[in-house]
Amino acid sequence: MAVLKYASEAILNLFRPPVTTSYPAAPIEYPDGARGHIEITIDECIGCGMCVRCCPCGTLSVDRNAGTWSINRFDCIACGYCVEKCPKKCLHMIEGYQTPDAAKGEVTYTKSPEVLEAERKKREEAAAKAAAAKAAAVAKAAEKAAEN
Repeated sequence: MAVLKYASEAILNLFRPPVTTSYPAAPIEYPDGARGHIEITIDECIGCGMCVRCCPCGTLSVDRNAGTWSINRFDCIACGYCVEKCPKKCLHMIEGYQTPDAAKGEVTYTKSPEVLEAERKKREEAAAKAAAAKAAAVAKAAEKAAEN
């Protein structure tokens, strides 16, 4: 008798479209408000470290001199604070999830060699200007002391 109880439902389901999604065949549609994961446009990053300071989990690290930005995706809770605080807006929340990896660890992004070279030249020019300004200040102080 129990089989006949559900027979009508089974027959109706033969003529209805499937309730489940055909994920591998069709792309998945993420719901509104899905956070996804964090990506960076590394060549736009200035290495200020605002993202590192505001991260509640401590998953980010920045090395300004080496031009690297690292994230430990397994510890990241995808809260989006780093995206909000980034002054250059080079961090983005990407819809979807990161691709799975067999190894657990950090993902490190490195700036292109052209950008690293340009930043190194800027630092050297700024250091040269600072040294010239300091030498001028010392010379002016010595000249003032000689007058007195």
